[in-house]
Amino acid sequence: MFENPEVALDELPGTDDLDWEQLHPLYARAMRVASAIILTIIAVAITVLNFVPKFPLAPVVILYSLLAIATAIAMTWPGVSIPRRGYVLRDKDILFRKGVIWRSVTAIPFNRIQHVETSSTPIDRKFGLATLQLFTAGGSGGDLKIDGLGTDVAESLRVFILNKSIDVLLRKRVTRLLHRLVIQMLVNSIRYELSRPI
Repeated sequence: MFENPEVALDELPGTDDLDWEQLHPLYARAMRVASAIILTIIAVAITVLNFVPKFPLAPVVILYSLLAIATAIAMTWPGVSIPRRGYVLRDKDILFRKGVIWRSVTAIPFNRIQHVETSSTPIDRKFGLATLQLFTAGGSGGDLKIDGLGTDVAESLRVFILNKSIDVLLRKRVTRLLHRLVIQMLVNSIRYELSRPI
């Protein structure tokens, strides 16, 4: 008979007591370098506007002011946001947390993972970093993306997660095969019993 007992909310496992792995220490620096490159390109574009004949000075000053604010945010934000990111590898899933103002914890069970890949930008490679991306069944795009891992850690996680998901898939297939085998044996024994003379 089907049963569906109620679960007490205070008995649910929490994520606060877990040992969260931090991202690579150079990730904040890599984010600052990437931001600095983009902000430098914007600064050059604003400077070019300054040399356009009869272009008013007020918009250039406003753009430089906005650029200064954006630079301050881009240089301080990695130091605030990166310590609040982390991951936990458990027996049946991987958890990833992020967020300063809006916080989220994402759990991806290994039995849902179809594909795992690592990637890196030129700046990531300069700092020895990589991104791990997990794709699940029925998902569109990467369902979990963990930036700022060390290259060796990202590759180790990729291999571990692939092995775990393959083990789960093989267990499912073996179980399905055993079920079919048992059912076939039962059907054959019923046929045999029915074919025997009374």
